[in-house]
Amino acid sequence: MAVHRRRNEQSSPVGVKKTGANPTDRGKKGVKRSLLTEAKGIPISVIIEGANRNDFKLIRQTFDAIQIQRPVPMTGCGVCMDKGYDFPEVRQIAKEFGFTAHIRCRGEEAQKIKTEAGFRARRWVVERTHSWMNRFRRILVRWEKLPETYIAMLHLTCGIITWRATGLPK
Repeated sequence: MAVHRRRNEQSSPVGVKKTGANPTDRGKKGVKRSLLTEAKGIPISVIIEGANRNDFKLIRQTFDAIQIQRPVPMTGCGVCMDKGYDFPEVRQIAKEFGFTAHIRCRGEEAQKIKTEAGFRARRWVVERTHSWMNRFRRILVRWEKLPETYIAMLHLTCGIITWRATGLPK
């Protein structure tokens, strides 16, 4: 089972708690979603923090927030992350939770796609899940003042995404 993790930053015109100055949006308040998905993009865990928080500092909280009962950790259960997580602390935390950290540099996957036939990038799965989440207007911009309300909306969104992935009728 491959597990993927990535973050996404959203604007937050109203939210007070769990927001921070967004370095990519002229210092406006923003929220960062840290998302863990399985290999097909089904959300397993999601947390929020201020947009000014480093990605690698959210790794323990994200692993702690896993919503499903995990079987006994198997060897080869990997977690794919980008260069922002290339720290010994992240590798240690992943090992604590029974994951093998696969951390690639930024241009490495693009280079492999060009040179190796049949190579598939892994991190795009999380980007796709963030895109699915952004289709919910309530999630795209954080209007909730309380972080608990925003987390509840994220969990509802993750539930709908999971339901749609099962292929069952609406």
